[in-house]
Amino acid sequence: MKYQNPIMNGCYPDPSICRVGEDYYLVNSTFEFFPAIPVSHSKDLIHWETIGHCITRNSQLKLYEGSMNNTGIYAPTIRYHEGVFYMVVTNMADNREGSGNFYVWTKDPSGEWSDPVFLHTPGIDPSFFFDDDGKSYYLGTDTPGIYLSEIDLEKGELVGDRITLWKGTGGAYPEGPHIYKKDGWYYLLISEGGTERGHMLTMARSRKVEGPYEECPNNPVMTNRSMRCPIESVGHADLVQDTRGNWWAICLGTRLFGYPPKHNLGRETMLVPVDWSGEWPVFGEGGKVLEEFETDLLPLSAAESDKSMNDYSDDFTSAKLDLGWNYIYNPEWSLYECKQGSLVLRGNEKCLKDAKKIAWIGRRQKHHVSETTVTLEFPCVQDGEEAGLTIFLNNRHHYEAALTCIEKKRKLIFRRQIGSLEKVEFEMDYETDRITLKMESDQDFYRFFYQRPDGNWEKIGEGEVQYLTTEVGGHFTGNYIGLYSCGNGKKCETAAEFTNFTYQGKRSGEFLK
Repeated sequence: MKYQNPIMNGCYPDPSICRVGEDYYLVNSTFEFFPAIPVSHSKDLIHWETIGHCITRNSQLKLYEGSMNNTGIYAPTIRYHEGVFYMVVTNMADNREGSGNFYVWTKDPSGEWSDPVFLHTPGIDPSFFFDDDGKSYYLGTDTPGIYLSEIDLEKGELVGDRITLWKGTGGAYPEGPHIYKKDGWYYLLISEGGTERGHMLTMARSRKVEGPYEECPNNPVMTNRSMRCPIESVGHADLVQDTRGNWWAICLGTRLFGYPPKHNLGRETMLVPVDWSGEWPVFGEGGKVLEEFETDLLPLSAAESDKSMNDYSDDFTSAKLDLGWNYIYNPEWSLYECKQGSLVLRGNEKCLKDAKKIAWIGRRQKHHVSETTVTLEFPCVQDGEEAGLTIFLNNRHHYEAALTCIEKKRKLIFRRQIGSLEKVEFEMDYETDRITLKMESDQDFYRFFYQRPDGNWEKIGEGEVQYLTTEVGGHFTGNYIGLYSCGNGKKCETAAEFTNFTYQGKRSGEFLK
């Protein structure tokens, strides 16, 4: 069968994976978004469903305001050992309270995870390795390279000295270490070159876990650098062996478009077949990650798990929000309410352009070509009150259609924010307090519409995709489709009620008519 990359569309970077029996579990970085670290489950390595999050309580994690796309949760690793799931990760918070490396654990990955156990270790990208002699090890990334220490997980303490294992092959930022034991060898897999175009995987091995490690003669073992591939920046990988003994790698990558190349969906999760019949593994097609692989080695056939992940709808009738919704920073729960059939947002005094806690909730944009609709009821009466639909890279790069109150009149507006440049490009009187909004996207534009009383759509504005790309305005995350309410200086007097959210996405090459 053939399968297409990515296997997880949208902003799912820094993947890590483990297998328990016939079940596969995967986690990703989430940076400033909450709940943090989605846990996804699969039976076939292709179709994934989010079943929970490692961080669901404000008491578990402090996400600091003021900076977006490059703080918060970096590079989790998930491992299973003696009936317990462990997730170890870094909170990048500029050495403030709650910064650093910690782990949480659970026996049910779809349920609640423990409070964090902080390790007070240097660097980022931590990982665990459980040896077959019963010892547990912690791997970290710090100058001058990858280090190892034994760990006592019951006490939450490192044991003995840190040992530097390997500095890599000379590429920038040796990071993302994982150790695997096979045929009496300890294999150390890392990333080098940074998470941009020069990203690559390199490997070394040793007969002893503490080293010394000898480099693979075929390094880098995986990279798409300098190849002008549909998928670029591949790296930060983790390996898993399936039930039939086949090896697979999951890694991050970006889908580029245009010239100069750019991306707006963030770093996504890819699946790569690995041939480990020799002494060293061969990744993908001679070390290259393809957009499409053909293989008969997958654990299940496509027919056994034929599930479309392109479309989504939410009528907000559930008492709990779907697991695909995210907040910015630790949420202020008083700003949100799930009513029967609607999502209620109560805007505070902040603006959408503030890197602060606001009444905002969003889902990852997963396809270049997509269509989103939502109905909003917002009888705003106070000047500055605003609620609407936004495509959101960060607080300085976003476009939105919204209802707002200006000089005691309700208005429909379309706004673009590009860096420090902000402009309302469309404004019209809007008498009723109920509106249905639509956003269409392709690789060139985000286009916004509202539905007229006769049922037809009328365009109110558009914004170029290129200004909402990582290369222009972002760091480590992709675009989110957001619903929001804000007071622009005063707390909103009026609640905004959202109903009937729909999202339709299409794979590359398929365009909306």
